[in-house]
Amino acid sequence: MNIRNAFGLFCQTIIFALMGAVATAEVRFESAVGSDTFGRPVSYALYLPPGYDTDNRSYPVLYLLHGGGSGQPSDWFTLAGLDQLLDQLISDGTIRPFIAVAPDGRRDKANKIATYFLDDHDGALRWETMFFEDFIPAIETRHRAIGNGEARAVLGISMGAVAATLYNLKEPTEFAGSAALSIAFRTESQVLALSPEAYESRYAGLLGPDLEGEERFNSHWQAISPSTVVSAADKSNFARIPRLYFDMGADDPFFQGAAELHITLRDAGIKHRFLVSEGNHDWNFWRRSLAEAILHIDAVFTRGYGE
Repeated sequence: MNIRNAFGLFCQTIIFALMGAVATAEVRFESAVGSDTFGRPVSYALYLPPGYDTDNRSYPVLYLLHGGGSGQPSDWFTLAGLDQLLDQLISDGTIRPFIAVAPDGRRDKANKIATYFLDDHDGALRWETMFFEDFIPAIETRHRAIGNGEARAVLGISMGAVAATLYNLKEPTEFAGSAALSIAFRTESQVLALSPEAYESRYAGLLGPDLEGEERFNSHWQAISPSTVVSAADKSNFARIPRLYFDMGADDPFFQGAAELHITLRDAGIKHRFLVSEGNHDWNFWRRSLAEAILHIDAVFTRGYGE
């Protein structure tokens, strides 16, 4: 190969590499905002889309609610690869750019009792109150957010999917829509079957500690039950397009609870999408499901459903 041909091949390789390159965004893991409700800072992970640092535009915001147990904000990027997915979808024009924010929903570092991103039964920890009164206003002041309900959405996994759905149903004007992957709504029989230790780690904060049998179905349980929340929802906000989105694995242990929620929503005339595919309650399923959930979020942001 002569020098000219070698140089031409080199240039062609560079051009192909540049053509295939995807503009990348900025991901921050150690951000925090103050909270009067908590009396301490609330940490969060942050995705700023490509171009954020070079333009002056304002963006929609997607709030990301992680799963329970060992779940934490960084999971969205280290385990799900959400930043890479968003970079690619934005780069090829499939979706419009938006900011994504993943707050820390853990009670503390030990996180022995799940928060569900909701208020405790006794108000000891008021996570939902903090989210609406402190967190959203602080985030949308600090970062260049459009700052209204039509440009705000919420996506959750498992425990976070419960809160994402409840938030959207209870405060429909605060969100354009929501997406829930493997929503962890337990049936009453599943709640009854929880051992004292399992119950404590999942529901001691939300429902109250040391409850056995039918005691677990108290007023706090009724307040988050699908029938209660759906009956209280303003149906007019969900009549035209499917603002609510659900994706469940066929072998997910929470499938029955999700199916009952789907039926409750359907019978109430609330438009929504309910998808079922092969899979379980794990990261293999969530990684596969994430792209379609993001397309739903883009559709509610851009009126892609034809509203």
